[in-house]
Amino acid sequence: MSRLVADASALVSLGIVADTDPDPLALALSQYEVIVPTAVIAELEEVASYEDVHGGAATAVLDRTAQFERQSVVLDAGFPLDDGENAAVSLANDLDAALLLCDEFTQIGLIHASLADTRLVTTPTLLSILVRTGQLSAADARTLLDNMSDARSWDANSYVQRARSLLEES
Repeated sequence: MSRLVADASALVSLGIVADTDPDPLALALSQYEVIVPTAVIAELEEVASYEDVHGGAATAVLDRTAQFERQSVVLDAGFPLDDGENAAVSLANDLDAALLLCDEFTQIGLIHASLADTRLVTTPTLLSILVRTGQLSAADARTLLDNMSDARSWDANSYVQRARSLLEES
């Protein structure tokens, strides 16, 4: 089973649609060995304290902590992003993980450049992977992406628009 290290931003995105059928968070947990840095757990706990859609999403993810591994990591003191992204990138590199799941779109180039041999994927890309591997239908993936986009204000995001166009071709 391939290792997937996840950041809080992507886990919140998956948590937004976690109680739907199909459930992409459950699919990811069944398809990958999901490892989450403890710094990301702390970020999720902070987000969960809010009474909004993101807080509910973070709570949905935290309710499933028994289904993924949590691991601490030494942070890179020179990494210019927050502790969660720092920990996720460091852990992905330390473990030589197959994938880093991260929705930090504004800094995606920096995150990508910081990875050694790990493939950076966003949640929209993960949905596309689940479609290609037969875990999810293209129609379901489009619906999930639309629901995430609405909650995350992704309508103008070029990465999301590209993923949507690829799903429409499926």
